[in-house]
Amino acid sequence: MKKFNIVLNGILNENPTFVMLIGMCPVIAITTSWFNAFGMGVCVLFVLIFSNLIISLLRNIVPNDIRIPVFIVVIATLVTIVELVLQAYIPDLYSELKIFVPLIVVNCIILGRAEAFASKNPPFDSVLDAIGMGVGFTVAMFIITATRILFGEICGLSLFLKPVGGFLTVGLLIGIIQSIRIKLSTPKQIVKEAK
Repeated sequence: MKKFNIVLNGILNENPTFVMLIGMCPVIAITTSWFNAFGMGVCVLFVLIFSNLIISLLRNIVPNDIRIPVFIVVIATLVTIVELVLQAYIPDLYSELKIFVPLIVVNCIILGRAEAFASKNPPFDSVLDAIGMGVGFTVAMFIITATRILFGEICGLSLFLKPVGGFLTVGLLIGIIQSIRIKLSTPKQIVKEAK
């Protein structure tokens, strides 16, 4: 059960988008289509899994003084592989994601999990953490995409398909999700006394 909690943590308790509020640049910019959201989610998931695995395997070898540069080299190598594969085999997706693929190197989700989890835990747990964070990020992208498409295309509010619509959507969803989290974590007795 503990192993399952590592995965669940990244999806719910420490969701990178809705709880930790990191990695927001691609979330706001490319959540105007399902193709883009899925593509970016898969790219981030791949880099997260393999960077966490490699960094966890190297955690006892790399000296503390140079750990961050080593993490960045590992992440940059994986992102380069993703970029080359996209260019060669899925050029349509690569042309949609453009600059956001190389920006995965500096995405706080990846470097943050390398530092906070993979550098301190065994490889299997690190891979589970990466899966949870990657799935949490991808689910958040789908929720944001669904909301933007609902309001932008179905309801005819084209503002939601523009960059400002990304900010509005993310802000609204974070507010709703945080309100739900507060209500669920507040003991019922305190809620009754507050009324």
